[in-house]
Amino acid sequence: MSSSVSTSSLPRVLRPFSGAQYRRLVFGLMLALFSDGVWTVTVVWQVIEIGGGPGQVSLASGLAATGMVISTLFGGVLADRVSQRSIIVGLEIVKMIAFGMVAICALTGVLTLPIVVIAAILGGITTGMYYPAYSALLPAIVEPAQLQAANGIEGIARPVLFQAVGPMVAGAVISVAAPAQASIIAAIASVGAALCYLLMRPVAVRRDPATLRGPVVRSVLTDLAEGFVYMWRTPWLWATLFFATVLVLATMGPIEVLIPFALRERVNGGAGDHSLVLAAFGVGAAVSSFVFASIPMPRRYLTLMFGIWSLSSVPLVLMGVAEHTWVFIVAGFLTGILYDGPMVLWGTLLQRRVPPALLGRVASLDFFVSVVLMPVSMALVAPVSHAIGVTTTFVLCGLIPVPVAVGFYLAARLWRDEVAHPLTDEAQAVAAAVVHDEMTGAAFVEPKTVEPDTVVSQADRDDPPAAP
Repeated sequence: MSSSVSTSSLPRVLRPFSGAQYRRLVFGLMLALFSDGVWTVTVVWQVIEIGGGPGQVSLASGLAATGMVISTLFGGVLADRVSQRSIIVGLEIVKMIAFGMVAICALTGVLTLPIVVIAAILGGITTGMYYPAYSALLPAIVEPAQLQAANGIEGIARPVLFQAVGPMVAGAVISVAAPAQASIIAAIASVGAALCYLLMRPVAVRRDPATLRGPVVRSVLTDLAEGFVYMWRTPWLWATLFFATVLVLATMGPIEVLIPFALRERVNGGAGDHSLVLAAFGVGAAVSSFVFASIPMPRRYLTLMFGIWSLSSVPLVLMGVAEHTWVFIVAGFLTGILYDGPMVLWGTLLQRRVPPALLGRVASLDFFVSVVLMPVSMALVAPVSHAIGVTTTFVLCGLIPVPVAVGFYLAARLWRDEVAHPLTDEAQAVAAAVVHDEMTGAAFVEPKTVEPDTVVSQADRDDPPAAP
């Protein structure tokens, strides 16, 4: 009782920290994000230091991205078959070896481009496999009512450590020493992350071992197919993922490619102005994640999530017509808020409603959609902007996702789905009240409102039961 009281007295955003398992996991996550942030900058300057040019930097970055995309789906299969804790420990060890190998070779004067490229590929693969394992592990160690706060903490840590602190540390170290020293820092951070995970108690795989029997190749392919079938039969899932593909395709190219050119043409801006816009995006993302981590799960969580995401591309319209640097900065801040806030709800939704045995694969589908179309968007935006102009490109990319979001929201009848499957604290309290009481012999009744989604008939999906 005392533990429960002390936990409930904490601010909502801090309640997950009451568990030792979560503390070790999140400290490991923070070190892993910091390590990746340092490496993202280090690998570029390491290529440059050994005489590489833009083509060699592009090669390393492109192969790393390819490794990340290819490994994501199989990472989801692995996360549903073996201990997720063991996976993330192994991934940090691989990163430590890759980053350390680059540092040692650079310090001894034997570093070559193929060595850096191999390390970059390994870094991409570990990134692709990390998210499914982490997403599947989190609900095994955090109470359902605390998942939203835990996802919000990740949403705060990612822009701060991966996009800001890690690159800043790397840049400072490289400026006063060399990329090799920055690689050492990245390797040490990965060792720290692995140690945090090793300090966690073992967590059992939440899947029936009987489903893992049979030839390995056939079993893996069956696992992949099950993930896609579950997505197709779950309206809220396919609606969100299909909309996400359009959102990523429309926005990532302009954000990553066109902003520097728009700044240069409109306000004679340079790298400093660009960094301010990116920093504003990160600050907006962190603020929004903190807000969503601090509030209860909304009753209309799907409506709120789609409503905000439908507007997340609109700040690009501001960038399309901006004539002052501060307008770009404000637009970047708004984009960060609108992009990352709903991610807290989305991660919680996956962990609360997807069956545990499928969570790794579904999380990998989510991550796959997020990354697979990024290079496509970046490749398309340049010729499109040359054909119709930078301003028109920004405006169209900012407006197209809005009706698409409305269309998928209506097609999947999401307003009915969220009523039939409430995730509020009150719903969780109802579930706790009906759990079997061995002291009194009360009957166990598992309410539908808190069960992970199961495959249902088309009639059930189209006309879910009324709210209790």
